[in-house]
Amino acid sequence: MAEVLLSVRGLKVAYGGIQAVKGVELEVRQGELVSLIGANGAGKTTMLKALTATLQPSSGEITYRGRSLAGQGAWELVEQGLVMVPEGRGTFTRMTILENLQMGAYLRHDGEVNQDLDRVFALFPRLHERRAQLAGTLSGGEQQMLAMGRALMARPKLLFLDEPSMGLSPIMVDKIFEVVQQIHSEGTTILLVEQNASRALALADRAYVMDSGEMTMQGPAAELLHDPRVRAAYLGDD
Repeated sequence: MAEVLLSVRGLKVAYGGIQAVKGVELEVRQGELVSLIGANGAGKTTMLKALTATLQPSSGEITYRGRSLAGQGAWELVEQGLVMVPEGRGTFTRMTILENLQMGAYLRHDGEVNQDLDRVFALFPRLHERRAQLAGTLSGGEQQMLAMGRALMARPKLLFLDEPSMGLSPIMVDKIFEVVQQIHSEGTTILLVEQNASRALALADRAYVMDSGEMTMQGPAAELLHDPRVRAAYLGDD
């Protein structure tokens, strides 16, 4: 059985007096694509922020390869290979596409940055065509490509994707999911948080369902895709 990269036990996160994440349990193994689905406001993004040290949990344990991540900053997690593409993309709007991508490799000290830059441009030819253009002038879909490309420049061992299809046209959604599938097939482990349940479950090996801050279901993604409860709640089936 593959190594457990990420293990989450009893995670709780609160905003003031509101308990947004209520003792969740989750794990991601080496080489998996794990999807986390749920309605807007279920606590998915809050949980991701806690996993990537941009939000402090109130209790619980997060371990990466068996070692606790408690007390570490987000940059320290990136150095270890835990990299997130945040909801809303978070590009540096006054920097060019090329500069944004180079920022993704800021913590690296190897000689293969240009090689990875070529890989990103092969995945997203439009970024190569417009590499001197300011990120703030790009469309939403182009900014999503850029955010994903910037994350790949950090050479993630575990890539967190937070709602990558949100607000995009159907054509761009197809492109983003095609790239997610390709990245995974090339060996990157992925935790995909996504409201588009049908697409997320179709891609994933395993999946979790989150509702009101709690994990309500988990299992092989193919089984959840055909589960009547999931279909009724998230896929529009009666």
